[in-house]
Amino acid sequence: MKPVLWTLSAVLAALGVAAAALVSLNLRGEAPLPAAETLEFSPALAARGEYLARVGNCMACHTAQGGAAYAGGRGIETPFGVVFSSNLTPDAAHGIGAWTSAEFWRAMHHGRSKGGRLLYPAFPYPNYTHITREDSDAIYAYLTTVAPAAEPNRPHALRFPYSTQAALGVWRALFFEPGAAQPDPVQSAEWNRGAYLVNGLGHCTACHTPRNALGATLDARAFTGGLIPVQNWYAPALNAAAEAAVGHWPTDDVVALLKTGVAPQGSVLGPMAEVVFRSTQYLSDADARAMAIYLQALPPQEPVRAVAARAPASSMDKGAGVYGQHCAQCHGDEGGGTPGAFPPLKGNRAVMLSDPTNVVRVVLQGGYLPATAGNPRPHGMPPFQHVLGDEDIAAVATFIRNSWGNHAPAVGTMEVYRARERRGL
Repeated sequence: MKPVLWTLSAVLAALGVAAAALVSLNLRGEAPLPAAETLEFSPALAARGEYLARVGNCMACHTAQGGAAYAGGRGIETPFGVVFSSNLTPDAAHGIGAWTSAEFWRAMHHGRSKGGRLLYPAFPYPNYTHITREDSDAIYAYLTTVAPAAEPNRPHALRFPYSTQAALGVWRALFFEPGAAQPDPVQSAEWNRGAYLVNGLGHCTACHTPRNALGATLDARAFTGGLIPVQNWYAPALNAAAEAAVGHWPTDDVVALLKTGVAPQGSVLGPMAEVVFRSTQYLSDADARAMAIYLQALPPQEPVRAVAARAPASSMDKGAGVYGQHCAQCHGDEGGGTPGAFPPLKGNRAVMLSDPTNVVRVVLQGGYLPATAGNPRPHGMPPFQHVLGDEDIAAVATFIRNSWGNHAPAVGTMEVYRARERRGL
């Protein structure tokens, strides 16, 4: 029996060491919280926080459709189940009315709630950890001024074991470490401000970076694009000229895209349209320019593309018929579009992405630019999900991706079926 007892003791000891290490990794960098509130409130601080909350697009996730602003309850789909956003209003029972600014900072910087529970990274604290305490305090000050809503927080609907704090602790030990923005002394003040906004509050890498099987962003491949599981759109690479890089654009055009949703070289649709509508259109001119300068300076990293085979003649013929009947009136017989109204399809890199998800989604759901102060009455494209079948949509997508000098892989009915299935279309 002694060898058995010795083995059991060794296993228990190893488990104890592992548990202690896990706890230590999940507490790294945390300081004890002050006993009382130390923040001095002012209208100017709250006004700055309102601006920063827009930069972070906080309302988008923390407001359910038809619900009170910042009252939470919006379901965020993940590969592991649904995470429901929390109530950020100053309601004492259900929101953050009983929180201190230090507890709010801990949530932003360390991903830990008031009661000490670990937060799920659907709340992008891996990005927000880089914002300053001063900016966190300003956002907290602003949230204390919004209308309180007695809206209880909804429990998450995550599958086991992802629903457990133990599993989340392991994830954090592997993939999260609190950090802080470190200015690059070689770069300009504008570049550093842009880096801070893009990588922190803007949390651009949360969508434009691929993730591993456990949902962690692959930081070594930052900005190289990836499928957004929350919305099932493809976020194109921001550092690839063939996808969405803007290094070759005039800086003013990048600013225009961020603030109005349109630029001479392209426009925004899908999830990015919501980002512009709710967030980036409110950027100050200086911050929009800083973000543009940083994005333009991203080191090029062109993706490896498979050689696209010639599209089947049958698909091209069928697609040409669908295009002539439903698309040519706006986009032109030669795909040239109408400047200021309907985007060109000829030479449009968004049309020729290797991943056809976005093209299929636009045909199914339509394409709508954000209404912004700089473009208050944008043109839109109607949805065709109830007009065209899967074969028609696959064919017309194939046609526009391989006409007028465009060249990209053909689209099959399976891609269309998956797009319908994932969104219930």
